[in-house]
Amino acid sequence: MKRIVCFGPGPKFKGGIANYNTSLAKAFDRIDETEVHIVSWTQQYPSIIPRDFIDRKSKADQLAGTDIVVHYVLNYNNPISWEKTADLLIKLAPDLIVFQWAIAIQGLPYGWVVRRIKKAIRAEILFDLHFVIQKEGSVIDNLLTSIGISNADTYIVHAEKTIRELSTLFPERKFEKDKGSKRNIEPGCRVIKLFHPVYDMFVPDETFDKVKYKQQLGLNTHVFLFFGFIREYKGLHNVIRAFAKALEKRTDISLLIVGESFWQTLDSDLWTTKLKNYIFGLAKKLLLRKRDDSDYRPLDLIAKLDIDDHVVVVNEFIPNEDVHIYFQVSDYLVLYYLTATPSGVESIAYNFNLPILATKVGHFEETIKEGINGYLAEPDDIDSMSQTMLLALDKPINRENISKLAANLSWDIYAQSIIDR
Repeated sequence: MKRIVCFGPGPKFKGGIANYNTSLAKAFDRIDETEVHIVSWTQQYPSIIPRDFIDRKSKADQLAGTDIVVHYVLNYNNPISWEKTADLLIKLAPDLIVFQWAIAIQGLPYGWVVRRIKKAIRAEILFDLHFVIQKEGSVIDNLLTSIGISNADTYIVHAEKTIRELSTLFPERKFEKDKGSKRNIEPGCRVIKLFHPVYDMFVPDETFDKVKYKQQLGLNTHVFLFFGFIREYKGLHNVIRAFAKALEKRTDISLLIVGESFWQTLDSDLWTTKLKNYIFGLAKKLLLRKRDDSDYRPLDLIAKLDIDDHVVVVNEFIPNEDVHIYFQVSDYLVLYYLTATPSGVESIAYNFNLPILATKVGHFEETIKEGINGYLAEPDDIDSMSQTMLLALDKPINRENISKLAANLSWDIYAQSIIDR
């Protein structure tokens, strides 16, 4: 019996990393002779961050039908919980611990827990890296990342860019990709390059009436979808501008914007929110290298560009049960990111055989095959982005291509690859 811990946010949290950690645990659980635990945060970030991270809308039990045990124990703000977390891991004595790494600020508790357990148990410690160099960097991000991930035995990456960033962060190490040859690679230098699996928690509805939902939402014949948390690095402002330019050529199109504005989840009238905003604002001025995106308001562009009649906005967090509606009603997912690490939204699209329009940034040049599963536009070039939208309408992607690609991107293959290596 192999005991495995998936360490990261549990299913009660919002967002891609919680979905990712839960999906990985379920995939491990489907492998014979495994015992799987999720060890999760109770609070992932400093209390001053003005945002609600709990999923209060989704109803379905994501772990139904599994034997997975969830432990909510680690609180960023309470070092006593760090000790309790280490004690729990030592008691579980797993063979394998897969830590989800997605933000530098978690470096202190992660680093402390890993150093403590490495002295007590022989578990292989893997860090599944969703980034190394932070998108919105602060002056101490590299230090916190180094503290958090430096004691891993193995790193899982989804893009060549991440391997290069590892070498930048740890120039003294010679990282080597494990190609499944079972050769010995020095702990701390071993890299497994895999893929971002296709989410199996978002299932297409075979009875879905696309025409009906288009009418209900007020959508035109062809629908471009922006989905997910609204953050500046995701480039929604460029999506809106490019769409407005495409409207000059085609009027049978709609832009469907679905997602929660990342920094507008708390009641702004509460004194606690005002206090958090004030303290958080001071911290950002001291630590951020550049302006952050807390005042990012791309939706204002819709009225400014006078395209209200062609844009539908659902500006809220979408419960898991309703995600399929927006992917099934759309024709293309638009990812005109400014910078990118492997994208959970891209992964969701594959589950619905939805073609993708993306910018040539980050990993997208590795995953988007021109004319096969989508099209690529030049970054920071509204004309290129607009032309790519029009090209997608003139030369539609064959969705069977996406189905074939997605077949090799399953969670089961991903989990088995980790165990086999």
